[in-house]
Amino acid sequence: MSAATKKRYITNKVEREFYELAEDDIIAQVRQSRGNNLHEVLDQNGDSYVVSMPTKFRKAVWLRRDQFVVVRPIAEGDKANTKPNNVKGEIEYILDQENVLYIRELGKWPACFEEHALKMTREAKRGKTSDKLIDDDMLPPSESEDDESEGEETYDEDEEVDDEEYEEFDTYNPNRMQAPSK
Repeated sequence: MSAATKKRYITNKVEREFYELAEDDIIAQVRQSRGNNLHEVLDQNGDSYVVSMPTKFRKAVWLRRDQFVVVRPIAEGDKANTKPNNVKGEIEYILDQENVLYIRELGKWPACFEEHALKMTREAKRGKTSDKLIDDDMLPPSESEDDESEGEETYDEDEEVDDEEYEEFDTYNPNRMQAPSK
């Protein structure tokens, strides 16, 4: 696969698929970028540590502060023993808003991040807590509102129209051929 194809594949995967959590997956919130594809995260247990971004996500998907990711802890290996940053996990998946709401709907969303998930819901974005789906001002006017507008002129189909006001006119379209005259 070429680099462009890989990038397109990863981008489509992140945007279109719902992620299913595995047993050892940890949901974490990105706090800051440390550079070199290392990010400081705060996990669901309240621990703060550094995780690495795998090669497949680099230059394809960008992380923002306060975005949620799925972290997989790494075994004691080369990455876990690096002294300055002490990398303890690797980013498995980057959660977008739809994935966060999906995981919350499944009941697997951590309670410590519940406030952030509530801000992503449709009701919170609208600033409402009621069950109404459509605002009253978004509905078309009712019949009773027509009675209020007595001073306005309306066009009734049954009335005869003055031909002088509405004269029919011919239009010329250069793309259409003229019918041959007889």
